[in-house]
Amino acid sequence: MRMHDEVSTALKEDRGVVALETTIVVQGLPAPVNIEVARDCEAAVRSSGSVPATIGILEGEIVVGLTSEELERLAEPSRQAAKLSARDIGIALARGVDGATTVAGTIAIAEKAGIEVMATGGLGGVHRDAAHSFDESADLTALSRTSIVVVASGVKSILDIGATLERLDSLGVAVAGYRTHQFPGFYRSDSGFSLDWSLESPAQVAAAFRGHRRFSSAGLLVANPIDDDHQLDGQLHDDALESALAMAERLGVSGKDVTPVLLAEFARFSEGRSVKVNQDLVVANALLAGAIAMEIARARA
Repeated sequence: MRMHDEVSTALKEDRGVVALETTIVVQGLPAPVNIEVARDCEAAVRSSGSVPATIGILEGEIVVGLTSEELERLAEPSRQAAKLSARDIGIALARGVDGATTVAGTIAIAEKAGIEVMATGGLGGVHRDAAHSFDESADLTALSRTSIVVVASGVKSILDIGATLERLDSLGVAVAGYRTHQFPGFYRSDSGFSLDWSLESPAQVAAAFRGHRRFSSAGLLVANPIDDDHQLDGQLHDDALESALAMAERLGVSGKDVTPVLLAEFARFSEGRSVKVNQDLVVANALLAGAIAMEIARARA
């Protein structure tokens, strides 16, 4: 594992550090928006006073704190960087490949590095046909095994949101809305599912995390909804979702190939509006995660 000097210094000095994933850059968003979003996320973390640690694998070496040049290299399509969940990391290191880390992969590396907060766009979850396919994101089990705060705008509406919340409950993952009792639906601020708990400030999130980790080894999911003014129009969202699900069925995709296909169809159908929503929400999550990391660090000072 190679850690950027800035990240290493921040951890030694017990300052706020936020882990950022790379699948959104390499597989999740089209160029050149992907690199712009990565830079905007890092800038948002910095504006809160914390240090960003964008995580990926280059030629079989884990990098915690990719430079701008390394990130561009990882995202270069000709390199065909692998999509790496936690289960894939050891094999990727042995094979000496390039790889972008999912939420699960990023959580696994962040824990080894001593980073306690992560930001992403949307958490993976239970797929709509899981009763037959058993398709469930490793993000859920990774979060259940790792003491970390993950800030996300809920889960993508292409998933079975109700089943995902049930799985998070069964796995012992604490879930709280940020200034809301409604679980967000990624492109929409309200998925239609309510939450028991709401946290009102970064300091309150930090206090909740301190209390939670005394009694549980699982993580804390902070569900941060996109601003109502920035969310995707409701009818457009529903129409795009129907088209995306039909596309996935026609192509017969499964497993980790499903989400990229669905998001690409969302972008095509919405004429790029879904991409802008994705961009807005992930940057907002990075900003909030930075503030939470600062409060966690401050409480230890």
